Parts: sequence; C-alpha cells; structure tokens
Amino acid sequence: MAGPTTAERGADEDLDSGPPPRRRLPGPRALIAAAVALLLVGGASVWTLYGSSWLRAEQVSVSGTRVLTEDQVRGVADVPLGDPLVSVDLDGIESRLLRELPRIDSVEVVRSWPHGIGLKVSERTAVLIVEAAGNAGKYVEVDAKGVRFATVSRAPEGVPLLELSMSRSGSSAASLRRFDEDRLVREAVRAAGAIPAAIAHETLVVKVRSYDSISLELTGDRTVAWGSAEKGRAKARALTALMKAAPDAGHFDVSVPTAPASSGS
Repeated sequence: MAGPTTAERGADEDLDSGPPPRRRLPGPRALIAAAVALLLVGGASVWTLYGSSWLRAEQVSVSGTRVLTEDQVRGVADVPLGDPLVSVDLDGIESRLLRELPRIDSVEVVRSWPHGIGLKVSERTAVLIVEAAGNAGKYVEVDAKGVRFATVSRAPEGVPLLELSMSRSGSSAASLRRFDEDRLVREAVRAAGAIPAAIAHETLVVKVRSYDSISLELTGDRTVAWGSAEKGRAKARALTALMKAAPDAGHFDVSVPTAPASSGS
C-alpha cells in the first residue's frame, strides 16, 4: 500500500502547527474571591501579631552579666511587658542600656518568640584604674578602649593603677599641648595591653609623664622604662628576654627595643 503523498503530509503538518488553544482567564468572581481570601489572611496575621494575647512580651531574659545584676539590666531596659512582641522597640532598649549603664560595652536585644525579649550583655573589663578626683578611696575603671566607665570603692585585683604625672612645664607641657589627657590615657592603655602576660600580674602602676615617657612599677621595687606606646610587641619581647638575662636587676629600659638595657640589683 502506497504511503501518504507529499501534499497529504503538508496538510498534516499545517494542522499540527496551528495556534495553541486559548486559555481562559479567571472570571471576575474568581478574582474577587482570591482578593477576599488574601484580605482575610492578612487581617488574621495582623490581629495575631498585634491584637491577640498569643504573641505578647511577658518575660525578659538576661545573659552575659558579671558585675551588673540581671535585675539592674531589666530595670533599665524597661521592656513594656504586655505589649505585642512585634511592636517592642529593640533599638530604644539598646540605646537606653548603653546610655544609663556605661559598664555595658555592647548589648544585643532580640525577640524570643512567642513571649520573650532576650538581652545579651557584654560588660567592659578594666585594664587600668585611676584614683577618682576629689573622692578619696575611690577608683575609676578604664577599659581597653580608654573609656572610664565605673567608679568603685575597691580596686579590682590584678589591675594596675594609672598615674598621670604630667608637668605643666618642659617636655610634659609640650606633650599636653599636642595630646590631651584622654589621648595619653589611651596611650597608657595601649602600653598596658602589650605587657607580657607573665609580667602583667606583677605590674602595680603604669605611670605617664608624657606621650614618650611611660613607665611601669613592678613588684619587688622594680621599674621599667617603656617609652611611648609604639612598638609594643617588640618591647614586650625585649623585656621578657631582658628579665631572663638579668633576673636580679631593679630597672629595665625597653624604650628602644633594639637596644634594651638593665641596671641595679
């Protein structure tokens, strides 16, 4: 039996390549029904977040405190208990805590669904203390950023005392004109941060006379001429080596770390 002719094949192809059937668009009733459904879902969501009692702030958890108490932090945070959890002003709580509790270095305020607010606190750590002006027996704690953040009646154990003994004449006066007291405090903090760990616990006083004249007073009536806060790591290595080489020395000079010296016994 003979197959389809060329004309017949062309006719079949014309039929196959015709336009696809048109799809019917949703009618007005279907569109209205979909819109109503969306409105109902949205309204229910808004009511759940703001109007219902299911997602309200009912408890405040505090973590990370060391010196501050959890009640202190909660009191200053002043979380509006009973308000919808979604409407609690997290940025406002953070700003209030940082402003009113300077011991706090940073705080993360988070929602803990369905009923909690979490306060994750990081407190400042004192690296130096200074005697409180006009307040005998009190000390001001200074952190690693040079921030004076708290006044305490008892010096923290193992934290050196910072002495600012700048003269109003000579090189000290010139240093003060160029670097204010806050800058010199930060330089002292830099120097203290570079002291080798094995020596840090023996450091009693960090004394600042000028930007280039920082010295340390250690236990056993020993002293260290540190110089400026520059090249702290090199000075730390030089001091460690010098104290091993001359363990009975009373004075060490690492102000020029490439030429350290010791003297006395």
